[in-house]
Amino acid sequence: MKFKLGCTLNYNVESLSTFVFNIRVVETPCQKILTEQLIIDPDIPIDEYVTPFVENRYFRVNVPAGTNLNIFYQATVEMTHFYGDGNTIAEVPPADLPVETFHYLYPSRYCESDRLHYLALSEFGDLVPGYSRVTAICNWIYEKVIYQYGTSNPHTSAFDTATERIGVCRDFAHLAIAYCRALNIPARCVAGYAYGLNPPDFHACFEAYLGGRWYLFDATRLAPQNGIVRIGTGRDASDVAFATIFGNIALNKMEILMEHLRDENSSEVPALTTEAISICGQL
Repeated sequence: MKFKLGCTLNYNVESLSTFVFNIRVVETPCQKILTEQLIIDPDIPIDEYVTPFVENRYFRVNVPAGTNLNIFYQATVEMTHFYGDGNTIAEVPPADLPVETFHYLYPSRYCESDRLHYLALSEFGDLVPGYSRVTAICNWIYEKVIYQYGTSNPHTSAFDTATERIGVCRDFAHLAIAYCRALNIPARCVAGYAYGLNPPDFHACFEAYLGGRWYLFDATRLAPQNGIVRIGTGRDASDVAFATIFGNIALNKMEILMEHLRDENSSEVPALTTEAISICGQL
């Protein structure tokens, strides 16, 4: 599958400000960048940083006061999905987990798996371990948590969402991650562009480490899992925010582009699927 995607951002910068952006897609064995363009107006030098292992592509710009800052990013990406059989995908006991996954077993800022340990055990502890148990976690969140814009804030955590039962995509992902970690399943946050999301926006979902690889899940069910293109991977949303800003600014415009590019000889269109999908190809 091929996708054309990107974003346009416009800010009024009222004081000397530093922006750290995370809007460019990463390249993995399952995700190939065919074309890419980044335009910054005015033309300001950037500092780039690529994280080890997950290869998130951050860039920093220092912007003078009084600037009208425009960021334009566009890429064409080819996806090669790995499809597994959920009935045969087992959980990996801690003794056999790759050491690289330990980072995603511990509680984090927005995913307090320690505070949700007993709730996770009471709801999911008796279920058969494996892909089906993570699916049950997603079903529980989808059925018991209301999805509604504007109902959470940058301080909302998984514990808050479990208590208040309302939130947006990052809250759904955080709660699922916390439940998985409470059951000794490594889980991590994925930020990306999502095909079919209405209205278009950056999207958060999560991956769980099962059967020797990372599998993608989305408890919101707002976009097809095979239509999600990865921007970043982290412990929670604090690691993968599309913009982290130090200064006094005003966001004037944010537009997200996400189109499916059909092959001439194919009518393949992303659709919601219950199949086990991996879009990583690496630890």
